[in-house]
Amino acid sequence: MRIMETIHGMKRQFSWYPLGHDLERSDEESGALTALPLMSAATLETFYYTENNPFHQRADLNRYQTSGTSSKRRKTIFYSKSDEEAYLRIKLDIFRRILDGHKYRAAMADMGTGHAEATAVEVFRELGMEVETLSFQLPVEQHIERLASFRPEVLYTMPSILDRILLASVDPAAYGICHVILVGEIAAPGWIKRVAERLSIAEEQITDTYGSIEIGTIAYFSHEHRRYLFADGLLAEGVSAESLGEDLEPLTDEQEQVLILTSTVRDSFPALRYVTYDVVRDLRPIMVDGVPRQSFQSIVKRIGPDLKHGEKISIYDIEDVVYRHLGNASVRVNVAGNSLRVYVFSTNATTAVLESIRFDVENRIPEIGMMIRARILAGIQVIGGTFEDSLSRASVKNKKIFYT
Repeated sequence: MRIMETIHGMKRQFSWYPLGHDLERSDEESGALTALPLMSAATLETFYYTENNPFHQRADLNRYQTSGTSSKRRKTIFYSKSDEEAYLRIKLDIFRRILDGHKYRAAMADMGTGHAEATAVEVFRELGMEVETLSFQLPVEQHIERLASFRPEVLYTMPSILDRILLASVDPAAYGICHVILVGEIAAPGWIKRVAERLSIAEEQITDTYGSIEIGTIAYFSHEHRRYLFADGLLAEGVSAESLGEDLEPLTDEQEQVLILTSTVRDSFPALRYVTYDVVRDLRPIMVDGVPRQSFQSIVKRIGPDLKHGEKISIYDIEDVVYRHLGNASVRVNVAGNSLRVYVFSTNATTAVLESIRFDVENRIPEIGMMIRARILAGIQVIGGTFEDSLSRASVKNKKIFYT
């Protein structure tokens, strides 16, 4: 894997940088990093998300699967022993900062699946807490029962799951939750305010964290600074959408940029100028405890092929299902809060066909289907209509995923 050897060599070159910020780099050093090509989705599909990746032959690597690619393969992300150790170390440090010395005794992880869920127990136990986890396959009623009986002071969950818990609860404040740590979908300030009111806690007792299976924990929201601060081991850059060379629509707000990350600790993934496809606002360094740290104000949206509905699902996954049912159709996806709607424009999109598409889309990623059946995740809406060319003409580029 010549590409991985190059990446490891470059990471050794940059590994001395102050972790979590990058103000100390000289112009020459900054130029050395930005002179490298971006690690785009297309590059990863060519060199990493392939059956020929030698990592598939390594029995000592942990592997996690996420959404599909244009070649219809699910992505496999590898973690070495050092990757796992770094992930736990960084996550533990961030959770310690978030909980800020509070002597909480009990925590519950209600996470669905994936890397975040797999490491939650160890992190909370290291913090001295008794911890329980809830399976994503359990019906929402059992989630409610366990919350009522266990009464966790800390709840680690995803916005989409928390939405379903609140919807099914008569009095969520009775669970005794003192602090919520979020990961997964974007958590808007208005949504956090509403959740805090229902749990009868302050907004400062709900902390959003941001991460990905490719990188690990990326950032967390600091209520003190009112901004997201990056985790240790990351170098952050911001680029314009058009600089990615993928025919993406330009960002209209000059404060918005596509986030690019380089990890100095990731070993089994090419995290060198990795394109997250997440759009962040006001990416800039600030002083934290006398030390410069990179930060951003908020996550605005995603512009790449992946979206989040409990677990990652890509536009490729959705289109593949639609085109197996309809040979001639146009697909648009709308993400509004924690709701996912798939619009299918075709004269042959009968009610029966749309229902079949809905079932297959929900089960394209098995974990999503299980969470929907357990009612801890909202179902995916599939809506039919006659194709309107004005939808394409309304923007310069023909977008397929829209965020409301």
